[in-house]
Amino acid sequence: MRLFLASYRFGAHRDRLLALLGAPPGRVAVIANAADAWPASARVSAVTSDIVPLQKLGFTAEEVDLRKYVGRADDLAETLSGYPLLWVRGGNTFVLRAQFARSGADVVVPELLGADRIVYAGYSAGACVLTPSLHGLESSDDPDEVRPTCGIEPLWSGLGLVDRAIVPHWQSQFDDPAVLQRVAEGFRDKQLPFWTLTDEQVVVVDGPRVDVL
Repeated sequence: MRLFLASYRFGAHRDRLLALLGAPPGRVAVIANAADAWPASARVSAVTSDIVPLQKLGFTAEEVDLRKYVGRADDLAETLSGYPLLWVRGGNTFVLRAQFARSGADVVVPELLGADRIVYAGYSAGACVLTPSLHGLESSDDPDEVRPTCGIEPLWSGLGLVDRAIVPHWQSQFDDPAVLQRVAEGFRDKQLPFWTLTDEQVVVVDGPRVDVL
C-alpha cells in the first residue's frame, strides 16, 4: 500500500510523491468531493486549483466525480483502475466520507491499494478520511452538511488505512489554531494516537514503512 498524506497539497515533499509512484508523471484522478457542499463556482475553482499544480508537475489530471458513480461501484473500480494516482483534495471530511460510501469508493479504493494498483495522495480531508474514526473532527468540519449535500446521515468511521488520527493545518496561518488545538486535545484526552501535520509536513506509507516528514 502506497499513501502520500499531507496537510496541504504536496507540502514540502513533492519529490517523495514522485518517488512513491516510481514512474514518470502520468494520469491522475482528482477527487474533489470534499467540496460538494460548497457553492458550485467555489467547487469549480477548487478543482482547477488542484489540477493546475499537478499539470505543472507533468501529470495529466482529470476530475473523477464520485457523485456520478452512486450505486455504481463496479464502474468506479474500472474507472479508477485506469489511473496510477488518486489525488483527493481537502474540504469537509464528513461529506467526503459520505460520498465514498455512496459510490462504493470506501470499498474500491482499499481494494486497489491492497493490490498495489494505485497510489493514494490526499490532503486535509483527503488524508483524514483514511483514519480509523472521524470522531473529534466535528470541531473543524461540520457533519450537518452531509444530509443536505449527500442525502444520508454522517458516517463516523474512517477507512482505517492508517492507525491514527490526523490533525492537518497545524500552526497554519490560514486556520484557527484554537479549533485545531481543541481537535488535538480531544484525541489526547481519549488517549488516541494522532499526527499533527503542518502545511509543510506529509506522511508517506510505502508498504510496511511509515515516514512522517
